[in-house]
Amino acid sequence: MSRFTLPRDIYFGDGSLETLKTLKGKKAIVVVGGGSMKRFGFLDKACGYLKEAGLEVKLIEGVEPDPSVETVMNGAAVMREFQPDWIVSIGGGSPIDAAKAMWIFYEYPDFTFQQAVVPFGLPELRQKAKFAAIPSTSGTATEVTSFSVITDYKKKIKYPIADFNITPDIAIVDPELAQTMPPKLTAHTGMDALTHAIEAYVAGLRSAFSDPLAMEAIVMVKQYLLKSYNGDKEARSQMHYAQCLAGMAFSNALLGITHSMAHKTGAVFHIPHGCANAIFLPYVIQYNSKSCGDRYAAISKRLGLTGETEEELVDALINFVRGLNKKLSIPSTMKDYGITEEDFNANVEYIAHNAVLDACTGANPRPIDDKTMEKLLTCIFYGNDVLF
Repeated sequence: MSRFTLPRDIYFGDGSLETLKTLKGKKAIVVVGGGSMKRFGFLDKACGYLKEAGLEVKLIEGVEPDPSVETVMNGAAVMREFQPDWIVSIGGGSPIDAAKAMWIFYEYPDFTFQQAVVPFGLPELRQKAKFAAIPSTSGTATEVTSFSVITDYKKKIKYPIADFNITPDIAIVDPELAQTMPPKLTAHTGMDALTHAIEAYVAGLRSAFSDPLAMEAIVMVKQYLLKSYNGDKEARSQMHYAQCLAGMAFSNALLGITHSMAHKTGAVFHIPHGCANAIFLPYVIQYNSKSCGDRYAAISKRLGLTGETEEELVDALINFVRGLNKKLSIPSTMKDYGITEEDFNANVEYIAHNAVLDACTGANPRPIDDKTMEKLLTCIFYGNDVLF
């Protein structure tokens, strides 16, 4: 038996932020990031709508990129004092991921972070609050997923928390919020969405329910990402929907080692998550193609890429991803990103080991061990073909 889980309701379209007026409850805590939502007026709008619904509102502001365990625990303490029955998070993936994790420790103060990172091991949530997520970026799709990524900076490890319990109750996918993204963020988040969709299409738990969502997201990224990057408003809206479709797919099909490596290199070298995924994805397709070349070939065919054989179609997909990266000014290797050989060599064994242990590795279509992961990371550092 398999399972497919999504939010109870997904509201979408320009102006759908107004859905907050309909929430029923007494208190809402709003979790937000570094300030863009405040600068563009969306935070005030959200709080105003919640107050119209009759809720008392409190803010947790300033969630950093790649939120820390400490940020999560501090936010949970604020929640325990305020006792909200709605947790609302607005912004990029970081504040939404942080709010999901805060939710766990709000409802279960004695639960530990070490317990929380065990995949699908959380206790039943919604004992105290429900959750509404409102994304402002078009990549993470955390508004519809069962994932939250939190960084332990002392250990230099990003941990994905994976559990259907933290799938939001309500997702509000309002494209107006996404119009605020600068070009570099548009590029990184768009490639994150593409990586989600491609990894979901070949992942271990892929299904007849996840495949159409993943494939449609891939097609939409091809059609709209470059236009979105160049400022086309309608394309920006369509990318906001594409990333949501990709999220619905990967939340249920799971991901693979592109994400495992992005999590673990991101914690050590601080490469933005979407940028890391974009760099790693062509090499992972090469590595995985020995196990699921037919799946990658199917993607190529749907995208209208040219090739007669499976190998040619896989190569066409790799070249498509590399071409997108080039047009989006994303480096093709870790070395080109600016990581030195000295830093890479000092950390590669640690990163490889932790990447193998990452929750995303188990769903990768081709098995991998520590030494092979080191070899793959080395290919990505120098830009060498993956021939093993």
